Amino acid sequence: MIRTIRHITLWAALALSLAAFVYSAGALYRIHRDNDLIRQLVSGKDVAVNKVISGEPELRLARAFYFKQKHRYDEALSTLSLVMDKGGRNFQAKARYNLGNLYLEQAIQQAKAMNINEAMPLAGLAKQAYRQSLALNSGDWDAKYNLEVAMRLLPEMDRVDMPDDEPKNQKSQLWTTVPGFPRGLP
Repeated sequence: MIRTIRHITLWAALALSLAAFVYSAGALYRIHRDNDLIRQLVSGKDVAVNKVISGEPELRLARAFYFKQKHRYDEALSTLSLVMDKGGRNFQAKARYNLGNLYLEQAIQQAKAMNINEAMPLAGLAKQAYRQSLALNSGDWDAKYNLEVAMRLLPEMDRVDMPDDEPKNQKSQLWTTVPGFPRGLP
């Protein structure tokens, strides 16, 4: 009787171990496949949509990056909107950082073309995305730097009505209103 129970327990443990191995091997294969697809997208090669849909959110983020590289902003925006609330805090911060980059690149292009009315809302959206990214991951230096670039592109000035008895030449502007783009790293 004890020998039978021991054999059944060993066979059950073996079957459970085999099932865990097959599951782990499948997960490893999916990760490897997704990484290959991400490498293709980052190198500038498009992949089939059905492969992206069945993959992890990181794969969709890579596809949005691909669209941004190809200056297909509407497709990048729609792809990013699908993954904004997926994954953990770090992934959500990366998605919002990439969204900010998307808006900032468009704002800079519009500003260079002297289309200030089109650049202003894009720069505002970029700043909002960078702030959301920093709220999720405050240690992201790239998001801080790009937020500063967006602030220099379109500074936010506090409009304060000063009474007539105060001197008008007071320095009331923020340091981010200095014209020009930052040089070097922060």
